[in-house]
Amino acid sequence: MSDYSDKELLSFFRNNEKRNYAFNLLVRKYQEKLYWHVRRIVINHEDANDVLQNTFIKIFKGLDNFREDSKLYTWLYRIATNEAITFLNKKRKKYLLPIVDVENKLVNSLQSDVYFDSDEIQLKLQKAVLSLPEKQRLVFNMKYYEEMKYVEISDILNTSVGSLKASYFHAVKKIENFIKK
Repeated sequence: MSDYSDKELLSFFRNNEKRNYAFNLLVRKYQEKLYWHVRRIVINHEDANDVLQNTFIKIFKGLDNFREDSKLYTWLYRIATNEAITFLNKKRKKYLLPIVDVENKLVNSLQSDVYFDSDEIQLKLQKAVLSLPEKQRLVFNMKYYEEMKYVEISDILNTSVGSLKASYFHAVKKIENFIKK
C-alpha cells in the first residue's frame, strides 16, 4: 500500500476522478486497525465484519462533510466505536437481554470462536475486560491494545482526559482483581 497521508487521501477523495481510488486506499490503510478495534467491542468475528462494513459505508457517505476539526483517524474511530455500540445495543434490545447477559454471551462466543486462538491467560484477560462497564472497556481497549493517547481517546469518545484517566485506572484495578480470583 502507498504511504499517502490522511490529508492527501482527503484531497484525492474530494477530486471526483480519484474518489473511489482514494477511498480504497483509505480502507486499506485503516481496515485492520478498525477491525480489531471493533472486534474488541463486539468480540465475534462475523459481527465485527458486519459492523466494519457499516462503518465504511458511513465513512464513505460522510467523508465529504468531514470538516477536519479532528484528525481523520479519530473521526474514523469515533464512527467505528459508535457503530459497534449501536450494534450491541440493537442485539440487546432484539433479544430483550440485560447488558450482563449480552456480556455473558460475548464471553461464550469468544470461547467457541475459531478465530480466537490465544492461550488461557489471554482468554482470562478478555473475560475480565468483558466484565467492565462499557466506557471502562472502551477506554481500556484503546489505551492498552491500541496504545492511544488520552487526548486521542478523548476526541473519539468526546469526554475529558481526566475522566478517561480515572476510567482507565478503575478498569485496570477491576481487571487485576478479576484475574486474581
